[in-house]
Amino acid sequence: MAYLAQHFRTPAMNGSTRAYEFGRRLAGRGHEVHMFCGTPADQPHPSAREVARESGIVVHWLPVAYGATMGYRRRLRAFGGYAWRAALAAERLAPDLVFATSTPLTVAVPAHYAARRHRAPMVMEVRDLWPEAPIALGALRSPVSRWTAWRLEAWAYRGAAHVIALSHSMADDIRRRFPTVPVTVVPNGSDIALFGDADDAGRRLRATTGWLGDRPLILYAGALGIVNEVEYLVRMAADLHRTDPDIRVAVLGSGNRADAVRTLARQLGVLGRNLFLLGPRPKTDVVAYLGACDLALSCAREHPALRNDAVNKVFDALAAGRPVGLNHGGSLTDVVVRAGAGLALSPGDPGRAAVAVASFLRDRDARRRARAAAAALARDRFDRDMLFTDFERVLLAAAGQGAPPCQLTAPERP
Repeated sequence: MAYLAQHFRTPAMNGSTRAYEFGRRLAGRGHEVHMFCGTPADQPHPSAREVARESGIVVHWLPVAYGATMGYRRRLRAFGGYAWRAALAAERLAPDLVFATSTPLTVAVPAHYAARRHRAPMVMEVRDLWPEAPIALGALRSPVSRWTAWRLEAWAYRGAAHVIALSHSMADDIRRRFPTVPVTVVPNGSDIALFGDADDAGRRLRATTGWLGDRPLILYAGALGIVNEVEYLVRMAADLHRTDPDIRVAVLGSGNRADAVRTLARQLGVLGRNLFLLGPRPKTDVVAYLGACDLALSCAREHPALRNDAVNKVFDALAAGRPVGLNHGGSLTDVVVRAGAGLALSPGDPGRAAVAVASFLRDRDARRRARAAAAALARDRFDRDMLFTDFERVLLAAAGQGAPPCQLTAPERP
């Protein structure tokens, strides 16, 4: 099969590893998996296509760089470059199944091309609402660009044998607008085995990190982009510095707002005092920081189109058995809070969030209960091994090798 994922990342890199985790499981089940991906902008990228193996996956690294610090125009060029090169590369493979995961939705172009050339079924995975999100962010401003984006979305979904959505809200939106398109929900997952050493790794990190020691730690591990609005966390850290100066806040990640976040932290007097900007780290390093933290944080700009129920940092925190504070609405926040695995924070009021977080961190029993609830949620609901069964079922059914997937018309609300 051809697996098209422009932003494919391994655990040795920073970023989402969903494609890697599902790809290696498919390979372990005897499927021949060819991954077609671009190259992270911070990694040496080839001048021509390079082929390597990663945990049984045949990875085709295409010479198209992409990074979170890129502006919109450079991103659009990267999307177009990947679509062109992936179409040519996947077409030569003659796959019996084509699977494409967004973002960006332009990944549907090479996927459709390769599938039609070889009369193979194509399955589309939707990670966020597109083009609603780029429209909300102002990336698509002209009527022509918006019309083109909506047409691309309709063409991508209607040409797919099946669509996988990462949340029920995404699936409901697709069903409402494209009622004939079969949709199955396969949520983002928690890689429990990867975080099995989190507690020990966290203790080692604390013992060797002078600014941390045995102090409470809040961790943000993710992108520093417009949609993430990490400035919220910086303002929260400023309030915590006045009321609870021992609480530490660590930020792992990069993005086109990194300089603005650093400038604000310096202006508010928290940079290097109780807030530490540590840059992007590979997933293997994130394990130690999550093991050391007392509360992981997920923040986002408040807009209905930007609510993401598939936030990687939340599922990683649950896998490490760590509670999560979320300042964005949506079904994922509801699930976490209802399970007792975290806190819903006021989206527009970082000062109020600072009070809630400090109160939680002072309550040792509350932290203990939330840790247990987080681990249980990861194990019972979001275990990647469990979700892979549904994922593989969709692909086999699309390829005509298995029974149809079960979640088609009446998905259970989380």
